[in-house]
Amino acid sequence: MNHYTAAYNSPVGPIVIESDGEALTGLRFGEGKTQATSSLPIFDEAIRWLDDYFAGKQTENAVMDGKTDGRITVQPKGTLFQQRVWQTLLTIPYGKTVSYGELARMVGCKSAQAVGQAVGANPIALLIPCHRVITAHGKLGGYAYGIELKRHLLEWEKSPTETFAMRTRCERE
Repeated sequence: MNHYTAAYNSPVGPIVIESDGEALTGLRFGEGKTQATSSLPIFDEAIRWLDDYFAGKQTENAVMDGKTDGRITVQPKGTLFQQRVWQTLLTIPYGKTVSYGELARMVGCKSAQAVGQAVGANPIALLIPCHRVITAHGKLGGYAYGIELKRHLLEWEKSPTETFAMRTRCERE
């Protein structure tokens, strides 16, 4: 299988984008600087999506079934259960959140903990919006890239402003 990478410098730090040449297979925060191994149309689409997202535009979630309807196709690698959870994450609209328990009910699972583990294993951050899952009591819960980044992303989606990028840069320095 082919593996290609691209780099994106976001207001919250570097992002590495990965593809098999057709679909996105990974998007990770904080991976440091990387060299792009190829220029692919899927990377162009992902960079446009990220530009829109960080410009405060309500972006469409990705799609896993290959029927793009103008959306970015993603192909995360995982178990059938993880795939089901990630597919359900794609239904959470921009600026909205669901609890781990709600997500468990949505996927037909009795264990919010099992769902939480699948959410945490999501290899395509932002495009598969795992940051939109919170605890039943409205707390943030965990996030593979840290609670502060999750908080920033949720705040950003509720009220995007120029101060978000400025505040985030200042906090990193």
